[in-house]
Amino acid sequence: MQQIIPTNFVEWKFCITQQCQIQLTSHFINSRISELENLNSKSTTDFIALYGDKHWQNVLTWFKKALSEQMQI
Repeated sequence: MQQIIPTNFVEWKFCITQQCQIQLTSHFINSRISELENLNSKSTTDFIALYGDKHWQNVLTWFKKALSEQMQI
């Protein structure tokens, strides 16, 4: 049985790019990083309340890793 919530970068990237069919463009990644780093944003505080601090930190880290990969292309 597949996890619904990704637990690592590979699962998260597969979920975003394959299951959700979202392209990880620099613009998309940067906008998500900005939003996730904004603790005054309702969507960010809602995300943390729903998924917890650890998953929020993981997702933020994974977006930063995806941006790093994007810059190496």
